[in-house]
Amino acid sequence: MRPAKAIDLATGPAADGPTVAFVCTHNACRSQMAEALARRLLPRGTKIFSAGTKPASHVDEGALAELARRGVGTSGLHPKPLSQLPRVDWLVTMGCGVSCPSLPCAHQEDWGLQDPMGGSPRAYQDCADAIVWHLRELGEKIARA
Repeated sequence: MRPAKAIDLATGPAADGPTVAFVCTHNACRSQMAEALARRLLPRGTKIFSAGTKPASHVDEGALAELARRGVGTSGLHPKPLSQLPRVDWLVTMGCGVSCPSLPCAHQEDWGLQDPMGGSPRAYQDCADAIVWHLRELGEKIARA
């Protein structure tokens, strides 16, 4: 029996995919990293957004540095309020506890990520690694939906 072939979810023909939103309180760190990484890892055609309940004035420098370290583009990343989100199919909260929003959607999950903001470069790396792991799981769920 042959081993199962790995699927590269970000390649192949574009399709009209679902809308995914990554949400946290300030939309400055975790949700921004998730948005940028998702553009590489989620299936083609997936529409990807991020927003916050109380958006910060700028994206966290540590998050930008970690994305740059990974070669992930950050063009267009900026904190946005929930009111700028379109209708979403998949809502992913980052682990913002009682301040996590609930929006009408078909699927919702909380990733319970530690906020690395203001921490060491290793804290940002660990958070990004966790996001990548969750994105792979989410990509598989989207592909099956």
